[in-house]
Amino acid sequence: MHRSRLSTLLVDVPAADAGRSAAFWSGALGAPPRHPPGEPGFTELAGAVPGLVTAVQALGGADAPRYHVDLETDDVDAEVARLVGLGAVEVSAWQGCRTLRAPGGHLLCVVPLHSDPGEFAAAARTWP
Repeated sequence: MHRSRLSTLLVDVPAADAGRSAAFWSGALGAPPRHPPGEPGFTELAGAVPGLVTAVQALGGADAPRYHVDLETDDVDAEVARLVGLGAVEVSAWQGCRTLRAPGGHLLCVVPLHSDPGEFAAAARTWP
């Protein structure tokens, strides 16, 4: 048995556009930008969506702008297996996180538990 929850909404943009994009989304959502320590590619938009981390993520390479979500879990392998069983395809792994492509083409990441344990427990669903 494991638990998971939708934890993060990311606005993915080319690195050259990250500053302008973060300023736009900060103003559009009324959410002050914050640069998390040790995460230079991210600008968090504090309080933009209650209950979710919302951030602009600078992409390297030729990736096109997109949105993606993170599912936070207490068992990455079990959550990936569950989502693959629902039709997702695993496309990569990085620092304990796994990236999947859902039916329809949308990307999502399965990430290890990183939020406040009480917040996770209150919002997570339990899976067999």
